[in-house]
Amino acid sequence: MRFGIDFGTTRTVIAAVDRGNYPVVNVTDTDGDSREYIPSVVALDGERLVGGWEALAVGGPTLTRSFKRLLTSRTVTAETPVRLGKEERPLGDVLTTFADGVMRQLREHAGDEDIEIVLGVPANARSAQRLLTLDAFTRAGATVIGMVHEPSAAAFEYTHRHARTLTARRSSIIVYDLGGGTFDVTLMRLDGPEHIVETSLGISRLGGDDFDEALADLALATAGRADDVFGRRARQTLLDEARTAKEQLKPQSRRIVMELGDEDVIVPVSEYYEAVTPLVDQTLDAMQPLIGVEDSLADTDIAGVYLVGGASALPLVPRMLRERFGRRVHRSPLPTASTAVGLAIAADPDSLYHLSDRLSRGIGVFRERDAGAAVSFDALVGPEAQAEADDTITVTRRYRAAHNVGWFRYVEYSALESDAEQPGDLTLLAEVIVPFDPALRDLSEAELAAVPVERCEDGPEIIETVTIDPNGIASICIHCPDDGFEVTATVSVAG
Repeated sequence: MRFGIDFGTTRTVIAAVDRGNYPVVNVTDTDGDSREYIPSVVALDGERLVGGWEALAVGGPTLTRSFKRLLTSRTVTAETPVRLGKEERPLGDVLTTFADGVMRQLREHAGDEDIEIVLGVPANARSAQRLLTLDAFTRAGATVIGMVHEPSAAAFEYTHRHARTLTARRSSIIVYDLGGGTFDVTLMRLDGPEHIVETSLGISRLGGDDFDEALADLALATAGRADDVFGRRARQTLLDEARTAKEQLKPQSRRIVMELGDEDVIVPVSEYYEAVTPLVDQTLDAMQPLIGVEDSLADTDIAGVYLVGGASALPLVPRMLRERFGRRVHRSPLPTASTAVGLAIAADPDSLYHLSDRLSRGIGVFRERDAGAAVSFDALVGPEAQAEADDTITVTRRYRAAHNVGWFRYVEYSALESDAEQPGDLTLLAEVIVPFDPALRDLSEAELAAVPVERCEDGPEIIETVTIDPNGIASICIHCPDDGFEVTATVSVAG
């Protein structure tokens, strides 16, 4: 059974592929109540790490929210520590624990069927963020058939609901995705069922969490307690109160009531909007290159701006965009679920919709570095070379192994991002584990996967070859010429 999973900073939403329909999956919390999301939280239950609704039920000082934001760091690895109260756990363990909880919920729906998923990732996600997310759900038992930019996925839902806005003259849209922790904006060209990504931009650390912080600080200032010192748990309680109050705002709201200890604090909505207007302005500045120097949609082929993501529900956000762009601004009726629905459409082999990038797709590989403490992305075959070539393409890498075990995740990727280091939307083609140390070559694949990656001083010479034939079949060979040992894999490339 196939699902689309929008792994969000504050909430994770799942949509199923069900005979041409894409319903949001209801999950069960610890009280047995049905919910339409899983909170993206983790906690310690004694020494056991738990996630989602189970973590929320445990509560206490170890409850940790917004851990996904750690993935935006340039230096993030699976060993990056996540603080849970006075203790720490590696980020890789936190992600896998959370993914395990999501998978348990999905098994209630899938029964004995294999679970195949398409995961959403921020448009500006780095290589490590993509790989760590992919690894977590793979280790939890899912078959990850693709990873798609969240705004790209939301564009599918736009087409479902607003097809009438699309004409031969206005065939593009901008997806404005303001989530809990990140902001992404993508220019999409829509050609019937074909959705082509033209450009993706974003701000990796701007989202609903920042709007919560602003409201919490404003409430403290209003109460004359701006200089109060809060412990981590008390600050999180205050932020939870701010998030709840923010999510209850309506366009006609005039005041916000928040509890600070035993007193109620009243914050005028106008003051709150004044405080967070610079945050919305940042998103508009990020959008500007997609529109042009005139900063107007009037003389463009852009049919509309589509607002998705939980933080876009704040009434100020659509108001500011409509003040600038008029009636071409559309807010999703399911802002927290539109991406999940789009991901489910992407997961559906029978869907009429197809997502591609302006360029064709290439082949690359994620490699372990620094004894498994870091990861790099190597673009082996560029999209342009793959698109223009009629004959077999062969790429060879020759190097000295620096580890006892080599982990290679070969992926099909879209055009590299502007910094020439990060792949766009990607699909996992093959995961290859190679025992560079001859003493490990009698181990089974499962046993080899459990071996810690360690540096070695004098590893064997390695010849790594990727060959793509005219039919789009990729052959991968990792060869040790010293003793003739090699590992091979063959996969089909969509192109």
